[in-house]
Amino acid sequence: MRQLNLPAFDRRLDPTFDQPVAVAVSGGGDSTYALAATADWARAHGRPVIALGVDHRLQAASAAWLDAAEATAVGLGAAFIRLAWVGEKPATGLAAAARRARHALVAEAARTAGASVVVFGHTADDRAEAALMRGWGLRVGDPREWAPSPVWPEGRGVFVLRPLLSLRRAAIREALTARGLGWIEDPANEDPRQPRARARRALGAAGRLPSSTACADDAAPLARAATVQAASIRLERAAFATGAAGRALGAALLCVGGGERPPRGEKLAALLDRVAGGASFTATLAGAKLVAGGDVLIVRNAGEVARGGLASAPLDVGRPIVWDGRFALSATRPGLSVAPMRGLASRLAKAQLGALAAIPAVARPALPVIVAHDGAVTCPILAGNAEVEAVDLTVGRFFAASGAVSKEPRA
Repeated sequence: MRQLNLPAFDRRLDPTFDQPVAVAVSGGGDSTYALAATADWARAHGRPVIALGVDHRLQAASAAWLDAAEATAVGLGAAFIRLAWVGEKPATGLAAAARRARHALVAEAARTAGASVVVFGHTADDRAEAALMRGWGLRVGDPREWAPSPVWPEGRGVFVLRPLLSLRRAAIREALTARGLGWIEDPANEDPRQPRARARRALGAAGRLPSSTACADDAAPLARAATVQAASIRLERAAFATGAAGRALGAALLCVGGGERPPRGEKLAALLDRVAGGASFTATLAGAKLVAGGDVLIVRNAGEVARGGLASAPLDVGRPIVWDGRFALSATRPGLSVAPMRGLASRLAKAQLGALAAIPAVARPALPVIVAHDGAVTCPILAGNAEVEAVDLTVGRFFAASGAVSKEPRA
C-alpha cells in the first residue's frame, strides 16, 4: 500500500504524544487525502486519529456524503465523529457563516476528544483561488500551514495544520486513485454564483500559484519579550522598529480585546505609525485600549461596557463559560455571577485589594469579579479566591496568534 508522506507532519506534530490528531473531513478529495496522509503518519508513531465530519444540512445528499466519509475513515483506522450545523441559516453571508460554523464545531469536538491539532485539506489551488478573490476585493484569508483556530472562543487551545499547501488538486486525485480511495465531488464547487467556484474556473488546472506556502513566525521574539499580566500585554516600544511589529500589535489587540477578528488595514497601520513615532498617547481599537509611553500597554477597553460589552453573566456549577473572550470560568458553588470590576473594586477584601495594587490601574476596570447573591465581591484572578476557578486565556492566545507556538502543544 502506497504511503503518503507529508513533511509538515514532522515539522508540526510531536510523535511522542499519545493524544489524538484530528482531521476535518467532508468526503471530498482534498480532505480524503489529508485523512489518509494523517493516518499513515499517525500509524507509524502510534498516535490515534479522529475524523470530524460536519453536515451543514445545506445539500440533500450531505448525510450520504458523510456516510461515505465515515466508511473511508474507518477503513483507514480512524475514529469518526459526526457533527451537524443545526438551526436557522442566514439569508445572506451563508458561505462565511457555514465556514465559521464548521470551524467552531470541529474545534470544540477536537478539544473534547483531547486533540490540540486539526488537519485541514487546503491545497495550493486553494491558495491561488484565495489570492484571486482578494484581487476582486473580497476579504479572504491566505491559508497558512500552521495557525491557531480562526474561531473564538470555540477554537481556544486548538491549532489548524494544513499539510497539503504545496500540492495541486489534480495530483492529489491521481494519488487517491493509485491508493484505491474514492471521494465525493460537491456540486457547489462548480456553482458560478459562488466566488470560490468562479475563481476555480478562472484559474483552471494550469493557473499560476503562489510561490511560497510558508508564513514566517517573525513576531515570535516580540511575543516572548512581552509582559502579559491579568489579561493585559506590555510591549517594548523599541520593538516597533522591526517589520514584525504589525503582527505582534494586531495579535495583542485581538487577544486583549477578546474578540474573534484581528484588526487589519488602515486602522492598524495608522496605529502602528503612531506608536513608531514615539509620542505618548492613548487610543482604542478592536475592543482594546493602547497606552503608549515609555513602552506600550494594551488593556481591555472598559468603555465597552456602555456599548454592551463586558456583560454580566450567571455562573452555573458544572457549566464552564468563557467570559468576555478572555477568561475561562468555572463556579464551585451556586448563586454566583460574573461582572466587570468597574465600580466594584472597593468591595473587595483587603487581601485582594493589596494584590490588585500590582495590576496597572487602567487594566483594573475590565477585570472579572464574582458577585454573590448577598452582594459580596471577589476577583477570581487575585489571591484568596476559591469560589471560581479562573484561567486567563490571553497569554496562550497571544503566543499562538504571534507565531510563538510553532508545534503541537499538549492538550
